[in-house]
Amino acid sequence: METIIENIEKVDVSYDKERDVLYISFGHSQPADDSELTDKDIIIRYKDNKVIGLSVLSFSKRLQH
Repeated sequence: METIIENIEKVDVSYDKERDVLYISFGHSQPADDSELTDKDIIIRYKDNKVIGLSVLSFSKRLQH
């Protein structure tokens, strides 16, 4: 599947410490109509076959100490 990120000019990043998830959204906030969980525990969110955001699960475990 070809991945298209349409609105890279506006990127919002937030971190939910309680759930240990990093959220990255491209463009204005909108609900996804599809998503895909990768083998690296990253959820790719789609709207109209375009990437609108990413959710990085277990984010703190990926940081180097």
